[in-house]
Amino acid sequence: MVRRALLKWYRAHKRDLPWRRSKDPYAVWISEIMLQQTRVDTVRPYYERFMERWPDVRALAAEDPDNVRAAWSGLGYYRRARMMLEAASVLVEQHDGAFPSEAAELRKLPGFGRYTAGAVASIAFDRPAAAVDGNVTRVLARLHGIEGDVSKGPGAKQVWSLADALAPGESPGDLTQALIELGALVCASRNPRCESCPVSAQCAARSTGRIEQIPPPKKRAAKKLLPLTALIAVRDGALLLARQPESGLFANLWCPPLLDGQLSPEAAMDEAARALGFEISGAEPAGQIRHLLTHRQLDINILRIEAPADIKSHRWAKLAELKDWAIPSVTAKCLRAGLTQRERAQTQLIERSTAASRIKTAGQGELPL
Repeated sequence: MVRRALLKWYRAHKRDLPWRRSKDPYAVWISEIMLQQTRVDTVRPYYERFMERWPDVRALAAEDPDNVRAAWSGLGYYRRARMMLEAASVLVEQHDGAFPSEAAELRKLPGFGRYTAGAVASIAFDRPAAAVDGNVTRVLARLHGIEGDVSKGPGAKQVWSLADALAPGESPGDLTQALIELGALVCASRNPRCESCPVSAQCAARSTGRIEQIPPPKKRAAKKLLPLTALIAVRDGALLLARQPESGLFANLWCPPLLDGQLSPEAAMDEAARALGFEISGAEPAGQIRHLLTHRQLDINILRIEAPADIKSHRWAKLAELKDWAIPSVTAKCLRAGLTQRERAQTQLIERSTAASRIKTAGQGELPL
């Protein structure tokens, strides 16, 4: 009864989203990767541009990783892009570009956790595989009246067991999306629209008046404060950028040279030679910004500096070409504070906000927060 009601409701009320117009496993996979921890409205333009540029896994695997990172810029959670490229290479080299159809085989690919494997197997191949994200967890916890923490441990195990039991039957892919869609549109964490729910009559949380208590609100850990100083140098219409290390904050992306601590101009001039390997001949305050990540709060002093032209460890990027560079949102923020109005106009950068801070509406994924 529950399964049939969910499918009927989904087919009548589902949103027309670009990734729902194809059962191509590549298209389904790209959408699921992008939707991890990210709002549908944020993902839509990224997805459409991405699929136009790299329409299949062979095209993606053959691309320069810097170009893919540039296309991902502003979407957040950049580890997703790295794992996506690794999986594309494995699919081409070991599977001749074809996706395995079973969730167990998909889980052997880089970046494919239990959720992503289940989503691709069910949506693309109609396999009876469960895919449990935050929305599905909330729906099933309320439907069955599961109290306590359902994000891990016995509670999460119980939710997955319930999802596994629902998966077999007609149209597993539609069932997967129905559960996600119900959590996104109706069974919201706050102010759920129970009157519009197709399974409200079977909902244990509603019948016992515990809708607001199930699942219990997550306790958010305090963000770790990380003070930094960003050095903004412009010479002959070009900006000085540094590629970040392969691991850590903003891995492999391009940022202004960063120094630890909120430094004064005088301290930054001394520290730059030691930490960055070049001397700066002057520094002027250009403002401060705050950038919020999931577990960190970055408080950044912005200094406008004079830097030598020949710095081997850094790159000069033309302002007019910055839109083609793999830069995170924090770089865009630093530039809004540190560039003049005329220089900002040259960058043609799209206004960006950190996708990591947005509420997800589909796809919990397997990335650590």
